[in-house]
Amino acid sequence: MRKRANFATFAGILTLVSAIFAGDASPKAQQIGNVEEGRRLAQGDCAQCHGVDKNAYSSDPAAPNFDDIANVPGMTGRALTVALRTSHRAMPNLVVKDQDADNLVAYILSLKRN
Repeated sequence: MRKRANFATFAGILTLVSAIFAGDASPKAQQIGNVEEGRRLAQGDCAQCHGVDKNAYSSDPAAPNFDDIANVPGMTGRALTVALRTSHRAMPNLVVKDQDADNLVAYILSLKRN
């Protein structure tokens, strides 16, 4: 039950941030980073807690799956970038910078279902 509550809170924050930046929908704004590099980074740095591939499960009940994050209604690259640069109560205080953040965002967005 705690996993759902944490994910609901995280999803709510991401939806709010998404709504704030929804006006920036140009193709260039949506296409950032390298998907394969982002997956490599996710596998190496994020998979200890998060399910990072499609239909993967998180080993930590407080850590949402990347597939679920990508499919939050209205999710954008900008919202994910803001989320990566914001500390979360249940997450280690990691700093994902510059191109690594862009690559990770590109990978997460690649998990979006049509």
